[in-house]
Amino acid sequence: MKKTSRTRVLTGGAVVAALALGGFGAYSASATGENTAAAPAAAVAKADAKNKNTTSTTHLTIEAATKAAQATLDAAEKENQRVSVAVVDRNGNTIVTLRGDGAGPQSYESAVKKAYTAVSWNAPTSELAKRLAQAPNLKDIPGTLFLAGGAPVTAKGAPIAGIGVAGAPSGDLDEKFAQAGVASLGK
Repeated sequence: MKKTSRTRVLTGGAVVAALALGGFGAYSASATGENTAAAPAAAVAKADAKNKNTTSTTHLTIEAATKAAQATLDAAEKENQRVSVAVVDRNGNTIVTLRGDGAGPQSYESAVKKAYTAVSWNAPTSELAKRLAQAPNLKDIPGTLFLAGGAPVTAKGAPIAGIGVAGAPSGDLDEKFAQAGVASLGK
C-alpha cells in the first residue's frame, strides 16, 4: 500500500476548491453578459394571463389579514378571554399572528396549526375533529391540529386563508372568535 502524504492531499483539495470557485466566478460573470437582458423579457411575455402553464390565485392582503386578526382578538377580549390568533394564507404560510395579553405560551403554535388545518380542508376545525372517528390517521399529518378553533376564509367558494384561535377554555369559544374574524372581512 502506497503512502500518500498529508500535504499532497490537502494541496490537491485546495486546487479542486480553487478550480470550483474559479469556475463559479466564470459562470457568474457570463450571467451578467448582454444576452441576459432578453431572457427576462421573454419570460415575462410567456407568463401572461393567456398562458396555460400559469394560474392566478386570490390571497388576503396583509391589511385584511391584520384586520381579521384584530377583530378576532377584540371579540375574545370582549368576553375576557386571553387568546392567540393566527391568519395563514392558502398555502399555509403565516401572514399575521397576534398574542393577546396573558395568552398561554402554547396558544401561539396551536392557533397557527388550527388556521393551517382549516384552510387545508376548507372547513371549520370543529367539523374536521368529528371526521377523526372515520379517519383517525388525519391527526398524524404534520402541522395540523384537529381541535375546534380554526375557520377557513373563502372567496368564490375556494379557500384563500385560515384563521386559528387558541387559548380560551373551550374550542367552541376559540372557533366563535375565529368566525368573528372571518365576518369582519365582509364588512
